[in-house]
Amino acid sequence: MIYLWAFAIGGAICILGQICFDVFKLTPAHTMTLLVVLGAILDGVGLYDPLIKFAGAGATVPITSFGNALVHGALEQLQKDGWIGVVTGIFKVTSAGISAAIVFSFFAALLVKPKG
Repeated sequence: MIYLWAFAIGGAICILGQICFDVFKLTPAHTMTLLVVLGAILDGVGLYDPLIKFAGAGATVPITSFGNALVHGALEQLQKDGWIGVVTGIFKVTSAGISAAIVFSFFAALLVKPKG
């Protein structure tokens, strides 16, 4: 049953992004930012963790999970280190993903010549 809920919740998040494109005519950058901020807000009010427990990968794979990770790390480190933890917590949780994106982008740039 967890696979069904993961598919349904992940699909609903993707449908929300597609609605932003088709109905509101938002650019991909605006849509991505909106979904990241939505994930951050949901974590800030305590709703994203229950969503992850309910939907599993359906909530952790879409871009909304990045906003969740940013806020979750910041709030966790705020409890431990005070206000400086807000900054360090953001990078502690998301540094592996950001580093991987930079490294893989570098290798992709070596292999592919962009048109332009």
